[in-house]
Amino acid sequence: MHRLTLASAGFLIALAGPAFAADPMTELPMTAPGFDWTGYYAGLQAGYGWGSSDIRGTEGEPFSAAPDVDGGFIGGHVAGLWQFDHAVIGAVAELNYSAIDGSAEAGPGNSFGTDIKWFGSVNAKAGYAMNRVLVYGVGGVAFAGIETSQSAGTAFAETETNVGWTIGAGVDFALTDKFVVGAQYRYYDFGKEHYDAADDFLNRDQDVKLHTLGVNLNYKF
Repeated sequence: MHRLTLASAGFLIALAGPAFAADPMTELPMTAPGFDWTGYYAGLQAGYGWGSSDIRGTEGEPFSAAPDVDGGFIGGHVAGLWQFDHAVIGAVAELNYSAIDGSAEAGPGNSFGTDIKWFGSVNAKAGYAMNRVLVYGVGGVAFAGIETSQSAGTAFAETETNVGWTIGAGVDFALTDKFVVGAQYRYYDFGKEHYDAADDFLNRDQDVKLHTLGVNLNYKF
């Protein structure tokens, strides 16, 4: 029995020998290292915005109007991100040139207008990284240069800087180790701002809210 066992083992080794000789070392595939989101970024964004404004008179006979606004925007941003395992936190600041405006007719020859000339924000950013994909939320302080206008009576147009807040969400994808593309939704509440006109009876408060959808291109330093 002992001799039969030795003979069987020798026979199996002899059969396996050519296979090991043909492929003496089988290399296991290595997993590529994940993308590191830690770094400083600068980039451009563009998109479309829509929203509404609420205009209410503050002197004399009360009046009100609610122009809807919409249009495009383009701007730039800078950001700093730090990654801890899958968690990513950081800060981002943006500034946009805007062509978002609209008007409402209160009567024949009496038009109320709202024009968001520019807007921006300073935000905290937090997300979850899956290698080259980053899903995140963002929010912070928002500000905008917003014009109110009226065509009837003593026609006028006045621009003030509004300050409010913003919140949103988005997804980024690292095309390479340096270039990142993404898409983002934002909601902005620019708060209520008072506007003084040459005619006191046209003095008003204006409250503007805005939704945006945009795409962005980033360069990682």
